[in-house]
Amino acid sequence: MSWRDHLPPVRGKLLRDEPLGPYTWFRVGGAADALFIPADAGDLSDFLKALDSRVSVTVLGVGSNVIVRDGGVEGVVIRLAGRPWAQVTADGDTITAGAGALDSMVAKASAKAGLAGLEFYAGIPGTIGGALTMNAGCYGAETKDVLVSAWGLNRAGERVDYALADFGYTYRHSQAPADILWVEAVYRGTSDAPEAVQARIDEITSRREQTQPIRDKTGGSTFKNPPGHSSWKLVDEAGWRGRLHAVTGGGAMFSDLHANFMINPGEATAADIEGLGEAVRADVLNKTGVQLDWEIKRIGRPV
Repeated sequence: MSWRDHLPPVRGKLLRDEPLGPYTWFRVGGAADALFIPADAGDLSDFLKALDSRVSVTVLGVGSNVIVRDGGVEGVVIRLAGRPWAQVTADGDTITAGAGALDSMVAKASAKAGLAGLEFYAGIPGTIGGALTMNAGCYGAETKDVLVSAWGLNRAGERVDYALADFGYTYRHSQAPADILWVEAVYRGTSDAPEAVQARIDEITSRREQTQPIRDKTGGSTFKNPPGHSSWKLVDEAGWRGRLHAVTGGGAMFSDLHANFMINPGEATAADIEGLGEAVRADVLNKTGVQLDWEIKRIGRPV
C-alpha cells in the first residue's frame, strides 16, 4: 500500500497524479505524485505534521522560474495559491506580504502606500516565497535591501521566524534551510510621493516589456551572472541568441529579444529545454572558460 493511500485530511485541495505543466510558464513537465493547495497556514501546518516524514515535499509558486522534468515530481508538491496566501497590507513604512503574493503586487502596494525601495519587484515574475528563497532582484536592487523579517513552516510543520540577518543572503542565494515553506514576509520602504514611486514602477514595467519575451512560454533569467560577466552577453557571443538547438526537436531556443531567456515556441519537452541549457553551458565554458550556473530551478525526475 502506497503512502498516497494514507495522506492526511485537509481543508484545501489534494490531488493525485496532477500534471504540473499547466502550472508553469514553460508549460512542460510530468505529474506530481500528489499536489496540495492548502487553504491557509494552519491547514499547511497540520498537513506537514501528519505527513510521513519520509515523503519528500517540494514547493511550487507560480512556476515562472522552474523546469518540471518530464518524469514528474515524487512526493508532495505544495502550491501556495489563492487569496489567503496573497494578502498584501501596508502599515506605516512597512509592507506585509503573503508568500503567494505576486512580486508585482507588492510593488503596486508600495506605490499606493507611498513607499520607495520595492519598485524593482515590478520586474520579477514570481511570488514572494520564491523571492525569499533566492534573494530575487533586478535593476540594481535585491530582496535583502528591503526585507525586515519573514516566517514560515519547517518540514515538521513548526513555525520558524527569520530576521534579515538570519538569511545570510548573497547573490541569488540564501543560507536558510531549503525545507522551509515561507508563509509571510515584512518589508520596509522609505516615504516618497505615490506618483513618484508609480512612475519608477511604470519605467521598470516598460523596460521589461521591451527587453524580455514576457508573452512567450519562458522561465525568466536562465543563468546567474558570473562574477564580472553578464550571462546574456556570454550566451549571445557564443552564438545562441535566437538559435534553435539542433538536438531539440521541440524547438527550445534562447530568445531573440533577450539572450538569457529560454523559450518554448512550440512543443518542446522539459528534456529539450534543460538539454538546451546544458548545451549552452558547455559551449560557453569551452569558448570562454566561464562557468554559467543555472538560475532556473529544475525539479523532478527525468523520463
